Amino acid sequence: MTTTAMRSRLTRAQLGGLACIAALLASAGAGATAPPPRESAAQRGARDCGGQSQNPQRACQEDLDRMMAALPEAAPAKPVRPRHVLVLADTQGFVHGSIPLAAATVEALGNKTKAWTTTITYDAKDINTENLKQYDAVFLDSTTGCFLDEPGNTAETNARRAALVAFVRGGKGLAGVHAATDSYSAPCPGSQAGRGGPGPVQEWPEFNTMIGGIFAAHPWQRVWVKIDDPVSPVTAAFKGQAFEMVDETYTMLPAVYSRENLRVLLSIDVSKMGPADLGRENRADHDYALSWIRREGQGRVFYSAHGHREAVYAMTPMLEHYLAGIQYALGDLKADDTPSAKAGAKK
Repeated sequence: MTTTAMRSRLTRAQLGGLACIAALLASAGAGATAPPPRESAAQRGARDCGGQSQNPQRACQEDLDRMMAALPEAAPAKPVRPRHVLVLADTQGFVHGSIPLAAATVEALGNKTKAWTTTITYDAKDINTENLKQYDAVFLDSTTGCFLDEPGNTAETNARRAALVAFVRGGKGLAGVHAATDSYSAPCPGSQAGRGGPGPVQEWPEFNTMIGGIFAAHPWQRVWVKIDDPVSPVTAAFKGQAFEMVDETYTMLPAVYSRENLRVLLSIDVSKMGPADLGRENRADHDYALSWIRREGQGRVFYSAHGHREAVYAMTPMLEHYLAGIQYALGDLKADDTPSAKAGAKK
């Protein structure tokens, strides 16, 4: 287990951070700049920083600088008591380059606003009943695959899984970003769960339901985002205004994901799509949630589908959204988490 110290050398006046903020909150109809070019796998591997580099636990300094320049000044809620967040950055599938930056962002948000302290770990062994007693929330940092499992040790695997579920249902919090939903969606090593049967593989259905969805695909790199719950304190950063987002955008399989079980905060505005993008749709109901909250027993869950590109972590409104979502998961920020479908029926 390691705790990463953040380095802040820049000011909020830096043009790079301001440009990202302006792009995120561009008004409807405004032209958007082209997405930055993608690095090849060879280019990423040759770097000495980033999740796909030779030093996968080290965020690149230029990305850290832009993130630090974009940090919000204050948290939306005062902590009820000192809070401690455990960031789990362990993966058993695809490793995202932004993983160490996302971990550093969670720590920096807590440090800057005094909303929580952070421990960052790349070791799934830290998810155990005794260790979790010191934390108020777990943040899943683009975990992929069967991230908690110990291959060949069913007892240890089951103990870790049970510890996380009990932690949340007992009144603590769970937050996740991007590939947290790309977990337990394919066969785990040595498992026969779901093989040969209809529908998606659900190696750990409790987790899939708890996080709120199962990754289906990422058909779009640019989408218009609408604010489904403009009165929620978790979406206050967007001031009720739709915006265009350039990032790898996840969609969810029909299994598990439902507005009957989630309070959807942000979603894709399909009405703004052109014919080519509409041709990439993979849901008959055209419902592509991007952020949500939900209750799990006595605990709380927050998830955001965006966070693939490092540039996302240099956007102040997105950082404010993450900050508010984590504070909701901690129990410090009160928000209506009535599932969207049920909330609509009451109106």
